Amino acid sequence: MESQSRAKSVLLTYPHWFYIPAGLLFVIFFLIPTAMSFYYSLTRWSLFDATFIGLDNYITFLKDPQLKLAFRNTIIYALLTSGLKVVVALPLAMLLTSRIKFQGFFRSVIYFPVLVSTVAVGITFYALMQPSTGLINVTLRSFGVPRIDWLGNPAISLFSVVIVDVWKGIGIAMVLFMAGIQSIPLEYFDAARLEGGAWVKFRHVILPLSRNATFTVILLSFIGGLRSFDLIWAMTHGGPGFASDVLTSVIFKEYQAGFYGLSTAGNVVMFALVTLIAYPLMRFFNRMELEL
Repeated sequence: MESQSRAKSVLLTYPHWFYIPAGLLFVIFFLIPTAMSFYYSLTRWSLFDATFIGLDNYITFLKDPQLKLAFRNTIIYALLTSGLKVVVALPLAMLLTSRIKFQGFFRSVIYFPVLVSTVAVGITFYALMQPSTGLINVTLRSFGVPRIDWLGNPAISLFSVVIVDVWKGIGIAMVLFMAGIQSIPLEYFDAARLEGGAWVKFRHVILPLSRNATFTVILLSFIGGLRSFDLIWAMTHGGPGFASDVLTSVIFKEYQAGFYGLSTAGNVVMFALVTLIAYPLMRFFNRMELEL
């Protein structure tokens, strides 16, 4: 009996040891830096000292005249990138889970941009989108299309980056949709084929039964869009002027100017914004999943 109780005690306590490494990593790399960020956002700091100034950094950051435009651009960017990835990736996933030739090749080609450095993609498309010498405009001119200033026109510069972002990230969205489609039992596809063909298959089988994959793609893409920086900075630096500035680029410009406390306050605001938008969205999607 004593050995049995001892074994039972070991079984009850032993798994808790597995929490320690993950817990330490979480504390060291998340909780401590987060707490330090909150503290330094209340200071005017440099590498050598910090002076507590209360909420002045937050007041200054929120009064930035470019903040309203940057906030609007951030929301537009997140909405467009998440929406377009769903619209483009779902048909691709349907095509690449059907019986077509060179299926593996097409999957690899579409997924390949995910593996390339975001900065490298930004620099490449910056060259490709040059108004006079860029390959895109040179090709369009051969078809009689007038020159388009993709990155220098304030009206379309942000949307030009959106297109590149979707091109680069479509592979992950496609894989998530493919996993969702392949998890659907074959009996549903057989029934849809008897009932009415491709449209019935899409409308009544794939669309409702891959809803979890759709929610995942929207959530991940939207959060990524809110936090996007490297591609925008590599392609436009927030320009022309402030036309493609987002919250992350405004924060980086303040850091470049030496306002470290101000940029830290901006990061805290960014953290709060992403949390306030993403958490209710995640709860909403989870509730819809439970209702399926």
